[in-house]
Amino acid sequence: MSETTDPDEHTVEQLQDELAGIDSPRELEGMLDAEKDGQRRKTAQEAIRARMREVGPAEDDAVEEGTETEGEYRESADEVEGDDGAAGEPGDAEGDDADDLALDPAEYDIAEFGPAIKGVDDSEELEAILAAEENGEDRDNVETLIESRIEKVSEVEKEAEGDIDPSELSTAELGNALQGIDDEERLQEVLDAEQAGENRDAATNLIQNRIDSVQEEEAPEEIEVVPPEEKHPDLDHPTADKQYVKAIENGNYRDMWVYCETQAGELIDVSKEMLGKARALMDTYNEDYETDERVVAVLIGSDVEKHTEDVIAYGADVVVHHEGPRLERFQHKPYTELFCDMARWGGDPTADEGPEEADWREYDEPRYTVFPATNNGRDLSALVQGELDSGLASDCSDLYIEEAMISNPVKTGRPGTKKEFERVLHMKRPDFSGFEYSTILCLNNPTREFHPQGASVIPGSFDLPEPDHDREGEVVDHDLDLEEDWLQVSVTDHDQLDEGVDLTGHDVVVAMGRGIGDDPTEGMELGLELADAFEDCGLGVSRGIVTGSYEFASHIERYTAEERQIGETGQVVEPDLYIAAGISGAVQHKVGMDESETIVAINTDPDARIRDFSDFFVEGDLFEVLPELTAALESGELDVGAVAADGGKR
Repeated sequence: MSETTDPDEHTVEQLQDELAGIDSPRELEGMLDAEKDGQRRKTAQEAIRARMREVGPAEDDAVEEGTETEGEYRESADEVEGDDGAAGEPGDAEGDDADDLALDPAEYDIAEFGPAIKGVDDSEELEAILAAEENGEDRDNVETLIESRIEKVSEVEKEAEGDIDPSELSTAELGNALQGIDDEERLQEVLDAEQAGENRDAATNLIQNRIDSVQEEEAPEEIEVVPPEEKHPDLDHPTADKQYVKAIENGNYRDMWVYCETQAGELIDVSKEMLGKARALMDTYNEDYETDERVVAVLIGSDVEKHTEDVIAYGADVVVHHEGPRLERFQHKPYTELFCDMARWGGDPTADEGPEEADWREYDEPRYTVFPATNNGRDLSALVQGELDSGLASDCSDLYIEEAMISNPVKTGRPGTKKEFERVLHMKRPDFSGFEYSTILCLNNPTREFHPQGASVIPGSFDLPEPDHDREGEVVDHDLDLEEDWLQVSVTDHDQLDEGVDLTGHDVVVAMGRGIGDDPTEGMELGLELADAFEDCGLGVSRGIVTGSYEFASHIERYTAEERQIGETGQVVEPDLYIAAGISGAVQHKVGMDESETIVAINTDPDARIRDFSDFFVEGDLFEVLPELTAALESGELDVGAVAADGGKR
């Protein structure tokens, strides 16, 4: 073979060009052998074999049947056909065998073969594949993979076959065999067989050690619970003076409770949103777990009984309410005490007392509690969950219920193990970064139960449901005397504040962000001018404007107030057109505007997060783009191409 046709010195494409000029079968055979011994490229080998089939035996290479040379060529030709996956002529045993293989190794390169062989779990099939490889391409690395798989499968098959007879094994072989057995009863049978047979001290010790090892693995570690005050007596703990709330042991938990907040005597929208979500969650829950748990609405205040029919219409099965003229305004202590007494229904875990008998419930505490993430709702949710000795995920934007597989040893009780928790409320909330979400779980510890699983929900996170006034539900009047020290604060007079700026009813909303930083006053003025160019448009801001240290001219300051903030802690808007200028797109802002019909974002950063959920993205400086948009609107000719060319890029 000439140097010019050495396959190692050619790419596959170059080799194909070279092959077109080679007509000698022997030279082609040499090239094939060189490729097998060298780079072992599957595509290169296929190209050489294809050329060998085209060329066939040349006239000057033809020999008589039965000669050694003819036999060599016949073997090479058969190899070509076998490697190419052809079945061969009728009666070709090698071709028939290839058809019967679980997989034909000749059809795979080494990278593909490794994953493929893992799907074969029969040792006899693996032996056939090994034989095919040895009779075919005979690649060492492929054969090593097959042999390794045979060894692994054989061990599994042997283990599945049943008992180990220690009399047939040396001590060393017995030790290896025992490592794959984790069943204590089976190990004991092996020990009994050894003691009844040869009763070798070394073998007996091996088996007994394995039994002891399995028992240690199965025995859960003793978890010592030490209060933090005792564990760290040198530290000043703010909880040292707090009465320890004893968690319920082996408690019975049911139902999803929803705190329905009222303001100025009216049921606020987020309460209705939570009821609709709770209804959907519990309908699915009851279907999945074949049970009949309910949605329980909680009303606390003055003249809240008038809302009982409404909360049933929005999804509640039961309404528990407490009326009182002294509860007209929200106060932390009485509202917390009342909610917790409702949840425990007179029970006192610190005195090992369960709930009082009631014809509407037969459980210790709620399974889930949901609160609105309003100013009052955030305070109440934290106080209630702390008093009930459980946890809280605040400011959530989504909730769902499903199983959770957990490996945390604090929850499983043992390192290196996994445990599946059922009926877990998954509480999804934005991270502090504003760009990612976290899902919070409230799970039991081996020595402590955490119920109810609690969450507060950002207003606007769920759709406002349509009320069904034909629904029926149970109304429960809660009775508990208010203690005087719960009501140490009284409101003697108050003024009704203006409702502030409502951005929710506009067809268009222009929102300004940190991109105004080069000239804050001018940036806000440009946003105002654009908003004025529309017939019905409101001007909003991101949280970065509200909390930032920008200096604005006096005539602009009122447009940067918190009442205009859009996002999870501000207003939630759904206009036909939302224009975001200089806003990066943090999750907290996204939840306040991502239901808008059309979103146009303007930002100098082409990788800004807001680009991912915008319908149109203009890469450019708002100080240049906004004047173009305003001029186009005022003239009645909005030329997006001109805007992109003069300061931005669509």
